[in-house]
This record gives sequence, C-alpha cells and structure tokens, in this order.
Amino acid sequence: MSLAWIILGAVGLWALIRLGRQSDRTSRVQWRVTTTVFAAICWGAAALLAVRGSWLVAACLAAAGGWLAVASRQRDPMFRPTQDEISVAEARRVLGVSQAANDQEIQAAYRRLMARAHPDAGGSQGLAERLNAARDRLLKR
Repeated sequence: MSLAWIILGAVGLWALIRLGRQSDRTSRVQWRVTTTVFAAICWGAAALLAVRGSWLVAACLAAAGGWLAVASRQRDPMFRPTQDEISVAEARRVLGVSQAANDQEIQAAYRRLMARAHPDAGGSQGLAERLNAARDRLLKR
C-alpha cells in the first residue's frame, strides 16, 4: 500500500513540474504558491516517514521538497528585460514621454501606466517588467 502512495506522489510531482514549466507568465504566482504548498507536504511526509523508520524515502521527499521550494523562488532571467537591454528611445516609447521629459514627468507616466499594467490590477507581469525596465533606464537607476 505504501508503494502505491509513493508512486502516486511521484506522478503528482511530475505533473506539477510539467504543468509549471509549460505555464505562461501570468500564472507564475500560482506556480509559486502551489510549489510552496507541495514542498511543505513533501517535508511533512518526509518527517512522518522518518519517524516510522523509512529513512531513504524520507530523505528523497525532503530533497524533493527543498528543490521545489528553491526552484519556485528563482526568477526566470530570460523574460526579464534589464535597463541595459532596452534602448533610451524604446524606453521613451514604452512610457510615452518626449525627449525633453524630466524625472517627474517620467515618474508620473510610469505610475499612470503601471496602475493599469500591474498584474494585481489585471495587467501582465511581462508588461509590468517592461515598464520597470523603461523607467529604470530613463532614470538611470
């Protein structure tokens, strides 16, 4: 019976990893929450199995939980534009400011656009990161 639970847990872990890797950027928050919960479940099961004397399986579950906890907290640099990757002209176009815009105008345009583009307000994480990169490039942060 315990072998069936281990196999079922391994299949669930595999499905979670496959679904998380194939998801789009807007569901990254759900991926982090789910993997954190799954890591806690792995650690709980590892503690229970360690108490019962199954050290090898407990060590594997603890390692899987640790990997999930670390992997879910790492940011994907491939989708993150930095201020070095975006040109000044592109940053001005993204924020919709002129070449003569001062720091206050740039910050005001950033706040106005971020109010609509923030993921918590129904926007996308990619657009919010692009706005952040544009602001940082123009304000040279």
